Amino acid sequence: MTLQELISENKRQLLNDREALEKIEKKLEERMLKKAE
Repeated sequence: MTLQELISENKRQLLNDREALEKIEKKLEERMLKKAE
């Protein structure tokens, strides 16, 4: 594996992690909104 491949693989992982976090945050927000009503 070249350095370039490693870097792009890391970037891909970070993007996946960020997407997962955003999904979790949205779910939490929806729950908070339902409780607030």
